[in-house]
Amino acid sequence: MQNNNLFGLFLATGIASDLVRISEQSRSVCDLLLEEIDRLVVEYLTQPITPQTTFDFETALADRLREAGRQTLEVVLNQVEADDAQSVPPRVEWEGQEYSRKNNKTKNRGSIGTLFGAIMLLRFSYEPLQEARDDGQKSLSPLEVLLGIVAGNATPALAERVGRQAADHTQEELLAHLRRDHGVAWSVTVLRNVTRAVSEGVAEHVHDAQKAQLLGWLKKANDSKGRRKIVLAVGRDGIMLPIRGEATYKEGAVATIAVYDRRGRRLGTVYLGQMPEAYQVTLSEQLTRLVSEVLAEWDGPWPRLVYITDAGYHPTEYFDNVLKQLEHPRHPGQAMDWTWIVDFYHASEYVSKLAQVLFDDPRAAHAWSRRMRHWLKHKPNAVFRILHSAAKHHGEWVFTAKEEKVYQAAYNYLLGHKDHMHYSDYRRMGLPIGSGVTEAACKTVFTQRFKESGMSWGIEGGHVILTLRLAQLSGIWDTAYREYLAHQPLPTLPTKHHLAHATYQKAA
Repeated sequence: MQNNNLFGLFLATGIASDLVRISEQSRSVCDLLLEEIDRLVVEYLTQPITPQTTFDFETALADRLREAGRQTLEVVLNQVEADDAQSVPPRVEWEGQEYSRKNNKTKNRGSIGTLFGAIMLLRFSYEPLQEARDDGQKSLSPLEVLLGIVAGNATPALAERVGRQAADHTQEELLAHLRRDHGVAWSVTVLRNVTRAVSEGVAEHVHDAQKAQLLGWLKKANDSKGRRKIVLAVGRDGIMLPIRGEATYKEGAVATIAVYDRRGRRLGTVYLGQMPEAYQVTLSEQLTRLVSEVLAEWDGPWPRLVYITDAGYHPTEYFDNVLKQLEHPRHPGQAMDWTWIVDFYHASEYVSKLAQVLFDDPRAAHAWSRRMRHWLKHKPNAVFRILHSAAKHHGEWVFTAKEEKVYQAAYNYLLGHKDHMHYSDYRRMGLPIGSGVTEAACKTVFTQRFKESGMSWGIEGGHVILTLRLAQLSGIWDTAYREYLAHQPLPTLPTKHHLAHATYQKAA
């Protein structure tokens, strides 16, 4: 009934001929497809059945179905815009620039990649006025904008696949995938243009999507069963990256925000990152904004706020100068109360360094280190006890200058950060004591994609891929991409079917 009503609408609006043409062309495509399928089935069933023939049959069937989808999509998209130049505006204004229509439809330059393969699109294009042309301003196709064609080369659906896979795969892998699975043959330049456009579009919505994600986890944590308070944990760390044109690696940075429920279970983590930048200013600004807005908009019970790091320079500076000075959104003029936890495993490494210089016997060193690490995790005032034991053994030996240097560095690290190493108390409160989430972020955000053999990166190109990875790893890809599509500005160019529908409604 619904299809009959729709067909009746097309008849009433005087555009039944378009529907008939589309239907006839689509039916022709389907008829040929059915003939091909019948042939493939007969060939498959009349030969010995083997894994190879089954593979060939399935592959050929997928190719035929994809080609049918490609032809159908090409037919339909080419019916969206009016055929008559008099039915579209002679001039349009777009992003502050005025354009003048050409008199005839032309094919898009190259082709447009779709999930089914490459198609050609006939559309009216508009040229900028003379002054803009002299400045190198490109022509405009309102239909391509209306359809959401990305970088002039990809439908929104294919562009989404490209952005998602560019986050995990090299250019060569992605180009091969596009040829194999979508029948699209692009150059590296086209691939980069589409990937950059998707990244820039998604980037505008990552912050809001991450905020919504964190607020959702806080609500889920608040609804969980358990005797502990919910926890919002922040961490940050750095990682050295190969940068093109630089003699040495440069430090990139990552940050994480995780939510823990009343049983101490981590519900999820959002990831932030930045290519190498002096003083990591951008990462600090993004992290501060996200933390501040999440806590300002959270209306449930106040969570425990935890900052867990390895006590490096940038993490320490950020805590001292920014995080612990953030104003409490519920108590104006009062700073929020953060618990800074030095990563347990980094602290344990310094315990092991003490053991290595305090004992000549490896077995004795291992036994003392193991006992001290147990104290560190389970006993109150553990750092004081460990340093007291270390000092006692230190007084019994004469050390070389190198050994003394190692001893003093490890001793001073533990002494200087003892106020952030109350691990038995943290465990009792259900707080995380290891920065494993942030340590893992360095690997998942950067190492797995940016540090493959022979790779080097430009800052701009790296940022394109980094944005895509952050959206995926934070679990917000679908949300951010749909927001990107929803917020694209559209031209005031009614389609011929829209115009006919409006005429029908007015007459009715």
